[in-house]
Amino acid sequence: MDHDRSSNSSSTDDYNCNVFEDDTAQVLLNVYDLTPLNKYLFCFGLGIFHSGIEVYGMEYGFGAHDLSLSGVFEAEPKSCPGFIYRCSIPLGRIDMPFSEFRHFLETVASEYHGDTYHLITKNCNHFTDDISSRLTGNRIPGWVNRLAKLGSICSCLLPESLQVTTVKQLPEYHPCAENDAAEPILISIPRISTEMDDLEKDHLQLISPPGNGEVSFIREATRRS
Repeated sequence: MDHDRSSNSSSTDDYNCNVFEDDTAQVLLNVYDLTPLNKYLFCFGLGIFHSGIEVYGMEYGFGAHDLSLSGVFEAEPKSCPGFIYRCSIPLGRIDMPFSEFRHFLETVASEYHGDTYHLITKNCNHFTDDISSRLTGNRIPGWVNRLAKLGSICSCLLPESLQVTTVKQLPEYHPCAENDAAEPILISIPRISTEMDDLEKDHLQLISPPGNGEVSFIREATRRS
């Protein structure tokens, strides 16, 4: 089956509706390194990681911004901008058509607003663990988010700037008509420029995919009164 896609992410829904005829899909956890130090830390079961969930040929992650809108975004698998791909871990399979999965994702997006991101209590790895648990009943490996778990126990040991951090520049959300509700929101996330030291920069990368790559934020499902 040919899964070649246009580089324009806004065509994702149309493409998938035509290509994915099966109602089952594998669920993968794609893990990325955020610092070269991981090659040393990993030996001790530690590291600073980003992760995304790959389903139906696209990868989904969670990032921060200062708006009370969806922080769930999609990108090409194993290619999240600014991160170094490490490995993929099979989590199981889902027996769910793509249209149902997409609705599930848009519903979950209402629970993961960009302004609710927290490095210790609600980061990208908490998101992938939650999604995996809901879809497959399986949790992601503990080492992926161990640093945050240690931080929740000993948060007093972490600098305040690493306990709660937000990106400096906001994504551009554009209003749309109701019939466009399922369309992803295309944004280009600018490179974050600060005067933090290297360690703080590594932690900031956990928050939002850096660099000049383009990702699509998933629009929340429309709530009916």
